[in-house]
Amino acid sequence: MKKLYIFDLDGTLYEGSQHFDYYAKLLSADVTSAEQEDYWNDYEKMKAGNHVVQIGKAYDVNHDLSLTIDPMTLKVVEAHRWDGSTVDDLDSLYGDGQVSFDFENIVAIGDGWWLPFACAKHYGVKESQPSYMATKEFMVSDQFQLEQIPGLRTFLLDLKKEHDIILMTNSDREDVNRLLGELDLTNVFDHVISSARKPSKTTVLFEQLHVTYDLPFEQMISVGDNFINEIAPALLLEMKAVYLSEHPHKTEHKNLQQYGRITDWIEEMK
Repeated sequence: MKKLYIFDLDGTLYEGSQHFDYYAKLLSADVTSAEQEDYWNDYEKMKAGNHVVQIGKAYDVNHDLSLTIDPMTLKVVEAHRWDGSTVDDLDSLYGDGQVSFDFENIVAIGDGWWLPFACAKHYGVKESQPSYMATKEFMVSDQFQLEQIPGLRTFLLDLKKEHDIILMTNSDREDVNRLLGELDLTNVFDHVISSARKPSKTTVLFEQLHVTYDLPFEQMISVGDNFINEIAPALLLEMKAVYLSEHPHKTEHKNLQQYGRITDWIEEMK
């Protein structure tokens, strides 16, 4: 039975955290000297999962709040201030509707890119885009070594013999081409969707792929490390999903599988 596998890129097809730390360092240049120590202490706590802002949450920039989102309804179920105290009146802030992620005001912290962003915003950094772009340039320089995942190219090419495989990422086309070159994955995918604007556009893109490839949703599999961006939208459409994260997730679903990293899933697929 032919299937369509939809892969994320960042954090899925390559791993490591050096680039996140580099991004954090660039952002720290705009933090006041008096707050530098607090900034780095908070960032390290975030990475360790010992802070209210952590992977799997969302961050409200304007209200400086860490949000717990129900990934299946995209509604705010809890909100915490930076010091860990709870915000009681959620309705006045978010109502009873779905949260809209816009990459500027409310962001889904699905991977390590968003931890430096949230930390910097808390400490008053206004502009993050220049530091982000500089980090992307660093990632294709001789100073940065992007580690290829052993066996990944062979696995994808074998998968491609019987199924369709595509890449869907928020990275722009230029970054995608550079990264795929570094990973020795150029021309591996049947179709590449860049600047995907996940999670706001994820469902629409899945529905378009459902039509384009003329496959039922049950034969489509989303593979990624960001639950809100790639996993929840797939499950809501009755697609299958492979969630790559070492952080346990509360959501249980008949179509959901979780692995610590893609190599674990590859071993299972052999």
